[in-house]
Amino acid sequence: MVFSSIEFIFRFLVIFFIVYNIAPKSIRNLVILFASLTFYAFGEPKYVVLMVGSIIVNHLLTLKMVNSDHRKRWAAIALIFDISMLGIFKYTNFFVENINMIAGHEIIKYVHITLPIGISFYTFQIMSYVIDAYRGKFEVEKSILPFATYVSMFPQLIAGPIVNYREVRNELKRRRTTRKDLEAGAVAFTVGLAYKVILANQIGTLWNSVQTVGVYGMSTPMAWIGAWSYSFQLLFDFAGYSMMAIGLGRMMGFYFPVNFADPYISKSATEFWRRWHITLGRWFRDYVYIPLGGNRKGKKRMIFNLFVVWALTGLWHGASWNFVLWGILFFVILIVEKMFLLQFLEKHVIISRLYMLVLIPVSWMIFAITDIKQALLYIARMFFVPISGMVDIDTKEILVKYLGQYWWLLLICIICATPLPMAILDKYYNKYVTKIVLLVLFWISIYLILVSAENPFLYFRF
Repeated sequence: MVFSSIEFIFRFLVIFFIVYNIAPKSIRNLVILFASLTFYAFGEPKYVVLMVGSIIVNHLLTLKMVNSDHRKRWAAIALIFDISMLGIFKYTNFFVENINMIAGHEIIKYVHITLPIGISFYTFQIMSYVIDAYRGKFEVEKSILPFATYVSMFPQLIAGPIVNYREVRNELKRRRTTRKDLEAGAVAFTVGLAYKVILANQIGTLWNSVQTVGVYGMSTPMAWIGAWSYSFQLLFDFAGYSMMAIGLGRMMGFYFPVNFADPYISKSATEFWRRWHITLGRWFRDYVYIPLGGNRKGKKRMIFNLFVVWALTGLWHGASWNFVLWGILFFVILIVEKMFLLQFLEKHVIISRLYMLVLIPVSWMIFAITDIKQALLYIARMFFVPISGMVDIDTKEILVKYLGQYWWLLLICIICATPLPMAILDKYYNKYVTKIVLLVLFWISIYLILVSAENPFLYFRF
């Protein structure tokens, strides 16, 4: 079940909020837990057991850890269990494939295993809980209910934001939802829904159309239009989901952290990664980069630490070499910026903007196209590089056709990728015309959901 579906909005969500609001406050966490398990079961019924098992095992191991003289040992056992679960279900066939490739023939058979939806997200939340409990950031609850509610909470269960337990610990104990919370949550959900359905889904059709032309038949302008259409689709898909999650949490009395801060207006890759998927970057900073020593142990150690972080960041997104390459690409770029480029970019705003206008879509092509050879060929076409096997077709006619159909949508995406729309919303938040616009956006989104054949969230596969 996805947020941008009729089943979720008009069935699941309506029933949940009715039950949640009439339930006594003492059992509302139980209501959230039951609803979250039901929500997850719609998409992955057999893997509910896996998530519940992870919750129980980590709760028991964390309790044992805080009450033991061997805290490090029990923390290590819990983390090994979590990493093993993620490794088995997400990376088994990746390792099998590479072992067979090195051997030159199949020495290990592929395992028929399905990637559980959201396992990367909820496993990272569990690990952050264990590590923070080990560090003494909070007092561990003896009851499993707060921890189980935190891990399985349906707004951010599938695709984040990645929330630290200490950020919601107080709300799990006691919370009060005001009319202002309900309104702010509904607005955030509506804007996120519009980003997903009106922008991401629609611009995604342009990216799909460009792909049908194929790398051997596209011109350089078409390659750039395709790259930017995917870049916008990914932004509004994931940022839209995060806004919906934050809005739903707010309506329940939880304050989830912001996950996107207009990343496409960045003037460097360093700034970009402070704005894009903020909670994932924070997780790797707090639980990998800083424990490895950060930048406190000299330049060589800092470079090594960044390499580890970005190799893991790439691998976290998917069990494929294109994701590893994508992560290493950003590692190299960030090192170059830290060494000398960042100071230059800060002094030359126009050049820094042009730099990011090139870097963003190019990097996303490595991310989007899992076949590395095809990804590199696509990038080659973006820079006028001729490739063998090119097909002689009338690309100008196709380009004019696509621009005629999508120019207005590309313009809206450009505007919405800036802080302008949210600044206007904040300024005129209390105006009746704003409420009307939001209502119109909501019902346009519902209409598009009804008439659209496909409506997936891109980040569900990560």
